[in-house]
Amino acid sequence: MERALTFSTAGWALANGLFYSISALYFTQVIGLSAATVGWGLSVAGGVGVLCSLLGGRLADRVPADRIMQVSGIAQAVGLLVYVTADDALSFVLVASAVSGARSVQGSARQAMLAQWFSGRDRVAVRARLHVVLNVFIGVGTVLAALPLLVGTPAAYHATIVLVGVLALLAVVPVVGLRHRVPGLLERLGRRASPEEAAAPRVSPLRDRTYLTATLLTSLMALQFGLQGVVVPLWIAERTDAPHVMVSVVLVTNTVLVALTQVRVSRGTEDVAVSGRAVRRAGFLLLAACLVFPLSGWSALSVPVVVAVLLLAGVLATFGEVWGEAGSWGLSFELADPRAAGAYQGVSQTGMALAGMLAPGVLTSVVLGTGAPGWAVVGVGFAVVGSLTVVLADRVARRRTVADEVLAA
Repeated sequence: MERALTFSTAGWALANGLFYSISALYFTQVIGLSAATVGWGLSVAGGVGVLCSLLGGRLADRVPADRIMQVSGIAQAVGLLVYVTADDALSFVLVASAVSGARSVQGSARQAMLAQWFSGRDRVAVRARLHVVLNVFIGVGTVLAALPLLVGTPAAYHATIVLVGVLALLAVVPVVGLRHRVPGLLERLGRRASPEEAAAPRVSPLRDRTYLTATLLTSLMALQFGLQGVVVPLWIAERTDAPHVMVSVVLVTNTVLVALTQVRVSRGTEDVAVSGRAVRRAGFLLLAACLVFPLSGWSALSVPVVVAVLLLAGVLATFGEVWGEAGSWGLSFELADPRAAGAYQGVSQTGMALAGMLAPGVLTSVVLGTGAPGWAVVGVGFAVVGSLTVVLADRVARRRTVADEVLAA
């Protein structure tokens, strides 16, 4: 089961690593769109993705999650292939929205499948291993994208888009019929609820204030991805004397460190209190990174020192990512009502989608618009979010301990 998910994740990540590396130039230089049109179109697509994240989660409580992954994966692959026919702003927005929607449904279904098919420690451990696979193969895709970028012709870009679509389609194959290939899975998933479970009221995630609060906090922490994926490259290129290749060096360092540490850091985060402390640690690591990054823009520093500062800040930010992800996964799984796993994971994924949609614009304005003060504000924000998260997690842990003692009495 995990092996199939691993192969699927690897194929999907390879396709997306290729696509993200060439997409901006493909949209502007091949299709001929302006940068503003691309930004606006991707924002619209991001909004569609937010809505589809919630839809995908709710659907996964009614339709087998692996089946949803298959259908949405095929839809995403077809959408990526259709990019070769996009030739104006309207067709671009329509295709981007379709791809974003399918990707979001697929993401919610994957999270629901992890919540439904695995339990306790296994859920977070499998999620961590898949995250490592995701990072590594996105990195491989980024490296492979160097060839079409070097060739630079429309034919090279079109061929790469076709390859991306084919890889995305192949990523669906490992999960086809998966539930029928896992011994005992159908019986476990089809277990009839006891009379007590059937009679108990189900709490909608949209009415679960604890889960919504946790989702809000972990989504705010997820803004870090916009920081590392958008703000840091722009900061290096525009505000430092470091060579532009440092953008790649920082990203590669991130990929290597995530691959080496994510699984180990995630151990124990199936415990709610441990998850809360992991997010708090992430907040303070990100605060440290945000205090170090602006030092690289000091003109008095030599280039080697600037490079060293960027590497130090990048390492701090990466460890913030690793701890933040581990804690967020634990909270999203362990605070969810298992009888509505899909709906809960859909809400969690919706929060992540919102963060992904808002992060580039908000963080770019704050950090690049104000410099060091903006970095400090963002860093303090991460530390505050982490501190609030541990308060929430400790409160839930104490409440559960009291409930267990009452049942044992």
